[in-house]
Amino acid sequence: QVQLVESGGGSVQAGGSLRLSCAASGYASSYTSYMGWFRQAPGKEREGLAAIRTSGGTTYYDDSVKGRFTISQDNAKNTLYLQMNSLKPEDTAVYYCAAAFEHCSNTRSRACYNYWGQGTQVTVSS
Repeated sequence: QVQLVESGGGSVQAGGSLRLSCAASGYASSYTSYMGWFRQAPGKEREGLAAIRTSGGTTYYDDSVKGRFTISQDNAKNTLYLQMNSLKPEDTAVYYCAAAFEHCSNTRSRACYNYWGQGTQVTVSS
């Protein structure tokens, strides 16, 4: 059974940093095409932030987080990370990791992903 479990969320002041982790189980990392991070703020659509191609490590970022967030993976541990720096109040949201088992053209689209974690809350205060 595929399972994704996020951790590392919390409360931080603007300008601070957090590192999110996503532990995957139930499959080998080599079976995925992409892993991604999304977030959903209250009253808003879930949006794609960053993705990484499992084989080769090519990364993709939304403009809203480019230069501040870094996605990475440890395939040996089957774990995905999101390093978030220079956090802003508008980054406040529930953050989700997701796994895609097939190739897709838009790695920031929800339709690309087959499995999702339960989410972890990130709150940034001004």
